[in-house]
Amino acid sequence: MSFPLLTATAALPAVGAIVTAAVPAGRRTAAKWTALLFSLGTLVLAGLVFARFEPGGDRYQLTESHPWIADFGVRYDLGVDGIGVALLGLTALLIPFVLLAGWHDADPLETHSSRWRPTQGFFALILMVEAMVILSFEATDVFLFYILFEAMLIPMYFLIGGFGDRAHAGSEENAAAQRSYAAVKFLLYNLAGGLIMLAAVIGLYVVAGSFSLSEIAEARANGSLEMAGSTEKWLFLGFFFAFAVKAPLWPLHTWLPNAMGEATTPVAVLITAVVDKVGTFAMLRYCLQLFPEASKWATPVILVLALVSIIYGALLAVGQRDIKRLIAYASISHFGFIVLGIFAMTSQGQSGATLYMVNHGISTAALMLVAGFLITRRGSRLIADYGGVQKVAPVLAGTFLIGGLATLSLPGLAPFVSEFLVLVGAFSAYPVVGIVATVGIVLAALYVLVLYQRTMTGPVRESVRAMPDLRVRELAVALPLIALLIFLGVFPKPVTDVVNPAVQHTMQDVQKKDPQPEVEAAK
Repeated sequence: MSFPLLTATAALPAVGAIVTAAVPAGRRTAAKWTALLFSLGTLVLAGLVFARFEPGGDRYQLTESHPWIADFGVRYDLGVDGIGVALLGLTALLIPFVLLAGWHDADPLETHSSRWRPTQGFFALILMVEAMVILSFEATDVFLFYILFEAMLIPMYFLIGGFGDRAHAGSEENAAAQRSYAAVKFLLYNLAGGLIMLAAVIGLYVVAGSFSLSEIAEARANGSLEMAGSTEKWLFLGFFFAFAVKAPLWPLHTWLPNAMGEATTPVAVLITAVVDKVGTFAMLRYCLQLFPEASKWATPVILVLALVSIIYGALLAVGQRDIKRLIAYASISHFGFIVLGIFAMTSQGQSGATLYMVNHGISTAALMLVAGFLITRRGSRLIADYGGVQKVAPVLAGTFLIGGLATLSLPGLAPFVSEFLVLVGAFSAYPVVGIVATVGIVLAALYVLVLYQRTMTGPVRESVRAMPDLRVRELAVALPLIALLIFLGVFPKPVTDVVNPAVQHTMQDVQKKDPQPEVEAAK
């Protein structure tokens, strides 16, 4: 097609960021509506991408290719497979809810100064992150992907450090110090991963002579690219390390609870539901496709790391006293399931992992945003400061419960389907791994139900007696997400139909087939 739809889908939020940042001081409402309208326009374009994508067609569709840095073989190459389409749609879908939920988050920073425009900055940075994430799901040039992988750290750093959570125990000076620490830790961890990946990107170019995924795949297929086993392993480790930091996978996860705890609630959703998905997406697109033999070589260790993430994250979630940190540790456990599904090397596992990325994004957004509405009302993140909320704010409590039940993968809600597929895929290839992973389900039920019991049930605490229920703007955020959780829980076919052909391509890359069930012959 002649119209560059993929470029337009990424460019629109980038233009929106510039326009929002340029809104004059004192016009913060205009800045908010500008950002929201651009995000809705991006959602429409993402819908067109989804509509034009043919699941049974070529692997990469809607492709665009233009020279960029010709001397180094770098091109502006875009294309989407089923996995990229699903995550592109997730990103475009969540950003309007993130903006609506954060409608007043920058208001306390407003001053009479004509130079400092926090509202414009806050909304512009979110749109810029959206643009970079969308383009990273579309990039089929390794160097272009690397640039985006690193560049998105800059707006995220300012969103965490400059617009942190105000519901913080202690003085404002202590809160500012905690925000600064979380932002720097986020940046340093991800920069370290990115620098190691840069060395691997350069090494890949030296070996393959190209940054193009399609050219490297073609060279592998016709036998013109031969990569020594040790070289492939080192390059794989360079890529995987960066993606494991971003994901995050144990033991590279420690930046996430700090970042999510100190960021505003919408930014916390942006981190775990959108930005972190780039890491797990890249494991499928780059690790398995570029380094299939090294991926199989590393699988046993990665499966162990995934299991540790599942159990460790869930156990720490059980012991948390801070609502946002509890959800952060729960996300670490969920990312363990996603990595488990990817490296189980079965079609059920990888389909489940991709579906898990989508469903986790929706369920975590629903739970975290409603938790943010709760925290804003009380001014505290501590679980002990709540009790009896369901008696004074039943709609808030009800939406919080559905988000929590989705987090523990209750049948009938979207995450159940994806978690079931991951476990089936893992069990068919590695039965012991599948059995151990099910412990995470039990622990998830424990931390979610205990959280609900301590905050929503029991006697009404004096501090929440006058708490208002969800308002119209907040309902506009919560209800569509809950409706999506229910819809995809009973009818995941629109996503699986798009994802499954891409998963089959990935299985062909690593030359793996699903294990066949062993059935005793009838006598």
